[in-house]
Amino acid sequence: MPLPDSAPIDLPSVLAGPLLRRLEPDRLVLWLVASRPLQLTLRLAPGDQAECDHPLDDDACQRLVVGERAVIHLIDLHLDTPLPRDELIAYDLLVDGQQGIAEWAAHLLYDGATRPNFVLRSRIDHLLHGSCRKPHHPSKDGLLCADRLLAAPHVASERPAVLLHSGDQVYVDDVSGPMLRAIHQLVERLGLYHEKLEGAVVDNSADLYDHPASYYHRADLLPALKSNETLRERFFGGTEKPIFTSSNADNHLVTLAEVLAMYLLVWSPTPWLLLDSEVPELSAEDAQRYDRERACITAFVANLGDVARVLAHLPNLMIFDDHDITDDWNLSAQWEETAYGHPFSKRIIGNALIGYLLCQGWGNNPDAFAEPLADVHALCEQAQGDGFGSAAQDQLIDDLMRFQHWHYVLPSSPALLVLDTRTRRWRSERNLKRPSGLLDWEALSEMQQNLLDHPSAIIVSPAPMFGVKLIEAVQRVFSWAGHPLMVDAENWMAHRGAASVMMNIFRHSRTPRDYVVLSGDVHYSFFYEIKVRQRRNGPTVWQITSSGVKNEFPRRLLDVFDRLNRWLYAPWSPLNWLTKRRRMQVFPHIPKHSKSGERLWNSAGLGQVFFNTEGQPSRVFQLNADGSPRTEFIDDRDQVAARSEAPKRA
Repeated sequence: MPLPDSAPIDLPSVLAGPLLRRLEPDRLVLWLVASRPLQLTLRLAPGDQAECDHPLDDDACQRLVVGERAVIHLIDLHLDTPLPRDELIAYDLLVDGQQGIAEWAAHLLYDGATRPNFVLRSRIDHLLHGSCRKPHHPSKDGLLCADRLLAAPHVASERPAVLLHSGDQVYVDDVSGPMLRAIHQLVERLGLYHEKLEGAVVDNSADLYDHPASYYHRADLLPALKSNETLRERFFGGTEKPIFTSSNADNHLVTLAEVLAMYLLVWSPTPWLLLDSEVPELSAEDAQRYDRERACITAFVANLGDVARVLAHLPNLMIFDDHDITDDWNLSAQWEETAYGHPFSKRIIGNALIGYLLCQGWGNNPDAFAEPLADVHALCEQAQGDGFGSAAQDQLIDDLMRFQHWHYVLPSSPALLVLDTRTRRWRSERNLKRPSGLLDWEALSEMQQNLLDHPSAIIVSPAPMFGVKLIEAVQRVFSWAGHPLMVDAENWMAHRGAASVMMNIFRHSRTPRDYVVLSGDVHYSFFYEIKVRQRRNGPTVWQITSSGVKNEFPRRLLDVFDRLNRWLYAPWSPLNWLTKRRRMQVFPHIPKHSKSGERLWNSAGLGQVFFNTEGQPSRVFQLNADGSPRTEFIDDRDQVAARSEAPKRA
């Protein structure tokens, strides 16, 4: 079937993007979604040099038709002449050789600019990182912190080298009613392909969207069979988590069209202009919940233009965590048996994984995805006539579940390793309910090889390698009791084998002396400096956690955990010898404005890290989404010394 050559007159040509992805002097990777296949030209203007046009032919731009009026453009341009580093490089994307970004996406431009720009940094001396961006959370959007930085006057050398998205960029498992309604309207408006379904009460996506259970009651779409009770409780209906939060899978996305529509709606303001405010038919109780969520979604949409502007000016590198696919994804061997043993839940997980491949994974390292992307091309061509849901789609899902190259390494200074802690897990053989290790032996061995002979390294681990001891102890208790799902018992110390190998990697004589571990997931921020005990000139690990781009931990509960953790795991406490970190010495860096020694900071936003020439963190901040001044983390030892000197100075 031929590609559509034009979109209806009332649809904009570009729906989302461009998003800058992996950028190198001789290679530029961008992501864009349009309502028709576009003939694009990338215009580059480095510094004071003359601008140069690069037509994006089929070798430089792959086009995936995912609907009657929706085409994903994957741009991968190799340059014969490398671009300069540490200089401002203006760029434009010309549609059909004529219209530039100023005409079709003016919201991407900062005041006084005629086109967007980027900087290729020669080394990573400044970066931003964050995770967990849930649209209907009441906090402000942390990506606006990056927009404020870029809007302020600055020179090229002050630009962050990269914006790292360390997990949960989308929540396909926790979707508000208004967002789901917007997804369904966009699916119809763009003609995103329908899908055949197996193992559900409904047979296809059209019946799913119209079903009374489609809003807030999707667990009811499972067949009423006794064998499905475990699936219903563990995967689709959600699991009550009384200590941390409640899982809300009531509107869990199911089809590939829903997943793709979600990505458009969280990264671009343009698709929202195509929708109306029509409310689906709901019960009185569900209608009240819908109204509460609508206020949060309205505020979220109001700032999407500024968010898209950030994504068009900074290189964006990404990795999944569980909510990009589904809550507690691959938490234990039992979880995997339950979820992958049913065709409906396997399709749900697989569709989210295909969406991640197209909208996140590919842009991190295009070379790794040549084979699965070829299969997606074939699937999309078939879907133009028959829709999604074919045997080819099921085979693609099987292949992606075996795929082992979601992780990636950047040849930067310091070296940057981004870990896949979800698909290559060290499963418990003695007890299938026990949490799996976040990396198996083979993945940990590859991690060590990638670290050899580097003086310093930045490691992106979605879950902190070194977390809050008290919370990890609570998770361990629930795991022993056979209920790891109740407390998200996913941490590096939960599996003895994985924790031991990780510690040995840090002690290896040829691995770096300085590690910076960037994490998220836990919805609060902290900064630990960790040294190996009883070893001269041993390595130093800095655990920097910034979580909650648009999400926060329950405030009162976090205050209690923070206080109890300081009491129970003080340096003199014998409880420290019961942990797997007894050979490590931990020095917390605390928020500068802490009044009572709090170590944990609870505020939606972004982490900001500055590095010295040796690859060590020189200053660490949490940029607060609410607009309050940024919070700096300082060495607790300096704080204690300042307090002891205060009476003398007085």
